[in-house]
Amino acid sequence: MNKVYLGLGSNIGDSKRNIESALLLLSKKVNILNKSSYYETEPVGFKDQPWFLNMVIEGETSLNPRELLDFTQSIERDMKRVKTIVNGPRIIDVDILIYGDIKMESENLIIPHPRMHERAFVMVPMFELAPKLVINNIPIGDIMKNFKGEEIRKVVD
Repeated sequence: MNKVYLGLGSNIGDSKRNIESALLLLSKKVNILNKSSYYETEPVGFKDQPWFLNMVIEGETSLNPRELLDFTQSIERDMKRVKTIVNGPRIIDVDILIYGDIKMESENLIIPHPRMHERAFVMVPMFELAPKLVINNIPIGDIMKNFKGEEIRKVVD
Protein backbone atom coordinates (compact mmCIF):
# COMPACT_ATOMS: atom_id res chain seq x y z
CA MET A 1 0.00 0.00 0.00
CA ASN A 2 1.15 3.52 -0.83
CA LYS A 3 0.49 6.56 1.34
CA VAL A 4 -1.21 9.41 -0.50
CA TYR A 5 -2.50 12.87 0.30
CA LEU A 6 -5.41 14.09 -1.80
CA GLY A 7 -7.00 17.54 -1.88
CA LEU A 8 -10.74 17.92 -2.41
CA GLY A 9 -12.67 21.08 -3.20
CA SER A 10 -16.08 22.26 -4.37
CA ASN A 11 -17.92 25.54 -4.85
CA ILE A 12 -21.03 24.57 -6.84
CA GLY A 13 -24.22 23.42 -5.15
CA ASP A 14 -24.01 21.72 -1.74
CA SER A 15 -20.21 21.67 -1.48
CA LYS A 16 -20.08 19.59 1.69
CA ARG A 17 -22.37 16.95 0.17
CA ASN A 18 -20.27 16.99 -3.02
CA ILE A 19 -17.08 16.35 -1.05
CA GLU A 20 -18.75 13.63 1.04
CA SER A 21 -19.96 11.94 -2.19
CA ALA A 22 -16.42 12.07 -3.59
CA LEU A 23 -15.05 10.60 -0.34
CA LEU A 24 -17.50 7.72 -0.59
CA LEU A 25 -16.42 7.05 -4.18
CA LEU A 26 -12.73 7.40 -3.27
CA SER A 27 -13.11 4.86 -0.47
CA LYS A 28 -13.65 2.13 -3.08
CA LYS A 29 -9.94 2.21 -3.95
CA VAL A 30 -8.36 4.44 -1.29
CA ASN A 31 -8.31 3.47 2.37
CA ILE A 32 -8.99 6.85 4.00
CA LEU A 33 -6.85 7.03 7.15
CA ASN A 34 -7.47 10.61 8.20
CA LYS A 35 -9.44 13.67 7.07
CA SER A 36 -8.73 17.32 7.79
CA SER A 37 -11.39 19.73 8.90
CA TYR A 38 -13.34 21.54 6.20
CA TYR A 39 -12.07 24.98 5.22
CA GLU A 40 -13.84 27.81 3.40
CA THR A 41 -11.35 29.38 1.05
CA GLU A 42 -11.19 32.40 -1.16
CA PRO A 43 -10.90 31.54 -4.88
CA VAL A 44 -7.41 31.70 -6.39
CA GLY A 45 -6.96 33.08 -9.89
CA PHE A 46 -10.51 33.57 -11.17
CA LYS A 47 -12.07 35.61 -8.33
CA ASP A 48 -15.63 36.13 -9.65
CA GLN A 49 -17.06 32.93 -8.16
CA PRO A 50 -18.25 31.57 -4.80
CA TRP A 51 -15.76 30.61 -2.11
CA PHE A 52 -14.64 26.98 -2.06
CA LEU A 53 -15.01 24.31 0.57
CA ASN A 54 -11.75 22.34 0.80
CA MET A 55 -10.21 19.51 2.75
CA VAL A 56 -7.26 17.12 2.53
CA ILE A 57 -7.27 13.40 3.20
CA GLU A 58 -4.47 11.02 4.06
CA GLY A 59 -4.96 7.55 2.65
CA GLU A 60 -3.43 4.36 1.35
CA THR A 61 -3.94 2.77 -2.04
CA SER A 62 -2.60 -0.11 -4.09
CA LEU A 63 -3.15 1.94 -7.27
CA ASN A 64 -0.06 3.30 -8.98
CA PRO A 65 0.05 7.08 -9.61
CA ARG A 66 -1.37 6.83 -13.16
CA GLU A 67 -4.19 4.53 -12.01
CA LEU A 68 -4.94 6.87 -9.12
CA LEU A 69 -5.15 9.84 -11.49
CA ASP A 70 -7.48 7.90 -13.79
CA PHE A 71 -9.60 6.94 -10.77
CA THR A 72 -9.84 10.50 -9.38
CA GLN A 73 -10.69 11.85 -12.84
CA SER A 74 -13.40 9.20 -13.23
CA ILE A 75 -14.92 10.43 -9.94
CA GLU A 76 -14.90 14.00 -11.26
CA ARG A 77 -16.58 12.83 -14.49
CA ASP A 78 -19.16 10.72 -12.62
CA MET A 79 -20.03 13.76 -10.50
CA LYS A 80 -20.47 15.81 -13.70
CA ARG A 81 -17.51 18.15 -13.30
CA VAL A 82 -17.28 20.46 -16.30
CA LYS A 83 -14.04 22.35 -16.92
CA THR A 84 -14.91 25.74 -18.38
CA ILE A 85 -12.51 28.32 -16.89
CA VAL A 86 -9.03 27.74 -15.49
CA ASN A 87 -9.37 27.88 -11.68
CA GLY A 88 -13.10 28.33 -12.22
CA PRO A 89 -16.12 26.97 -10.40
CA ARG A 90 -16.40 23.22 -10.00
CA ILE A 91 -18.74 20.71 -8.47
CA ILE A 92 -15.74 18.66 -7.33
CA ASP A 93 -11.99 18.73 -7.66
CA VAL A 94 -9.80 15.83 -6.51
CA ASP A 95 -6.06 16.46 -6.71
CA ILE A 96 -3.18 14.09 -6.01
CA LEU A 97 -0.90 16.12 -3.74
CA ILE A 98 1.64 13.55 -2.55
CA TYR A 99 2.11 9.90 -3.47
CA GLY A 100 4.57 8.25 -1.09
CA ASP A 101 8.10 9.41 -1.80
CA ILE A 102 7.54 9.48 -5.56
CA LYS A 103 8.63 12.46 -7.60
CA MET A 104 7.43 12.32 -11.17
CA GLU A 105 6.47 14.56 -14.04
CA SER A 106 4.40 13.56 -17.04
CA GLU A 107 2.11 15.47 -19.38
CA ASN A 108 -0.87 15.45 -17.02
CA LEU A 109 0.54 14.39 -13.66
CA ILE A 110 3.22 16.00 -11.52
CA ILE A 111 3.93 14.58 -8.06
CA PRO A 112 4.27 16.21 -5.61
CA HIS A 113 1.64 18.67 -6.83
CA PRO A 114 3.67 21.57 -8.26
CA ARG A 115 1.71 24.48 -6.78
CA MET A 116 0.45 23.09 -3.49
CA HIS A 117 3.07 24.95 -1.44
CA GLU A 118 1.60 28.23 -2.79
CA ARG A 119 -1.97 27.41 -1.77
CA ALA A 120 -3.25 27.89 1.74
CA PHE A 121 -6.35 25.87 0.84
CA VAL A 122 -4.06 22.83 0.48
CA MET A 123 -1.31 23.50 3.01
CA VAL A 124 -3.48 24.54 5.98
CA PRO A 125 -5.54 21.33 6.01
CA MET A 126 -2.45 19.23 5.20
CA PHE A 127 -0.59 20.82 8.11
CA GLU A 128 -3.55 19.89 10.33
CA LEU A 129 -3.13 16.23 9.29
CA ALA A 130 0.66 15.98 9.14
CA PRO A 131 2.47 18.80 11.00
CA LYS A 132 5.83 17.01 10.67
CA LEU A 133 5.54 16.34 6.93
CA VAL A 134 8.48 17.32 4.71
CA ILE A 135 7.69 18.33 1.11
CA ASN A 136 10.54 18.68 -1.39
CA ASN A 137 13.00 18.78 1.54
CA ILE A 138 11.10 21.64 3.23
CA PRO A 139 9.29 21.06 6.54
CA ILE A 140 5.60 21.90 6.16
CA GLY A 141 5.88 24.24 9.17
CA ASP A 142 8.37 26.37 7.24
CA ILE A 143 6.05 26.44 4.20
CA MET A 144 3.22 27.60 6.47
CA LYS A 145 5.20 30.65 7.61
CA ASN A 146 5.29 32.15 4.11
CA PHE A 147 1.59 32.41 3.26
CA LYS A 148 0.18 35.73 2.17
CA GLY A 149 -2.91 36.35 0.15
CA GLU A 150 -5.93 34.11 0.04
CA GLU A 151 -8.25 34.06 2.98
CA ILE A 152 -9.09 30.75 4.64
CA ARG A 153 -11.49 29.90 7.48
CA LYS A 154 -11.86 26.61 9.35
CA VAL A 155 -15.48 25.42 9.30
CA VAL A 156 -16.73 24.62 12.78
CA ASP A 157 -19.81 22.40 12.93
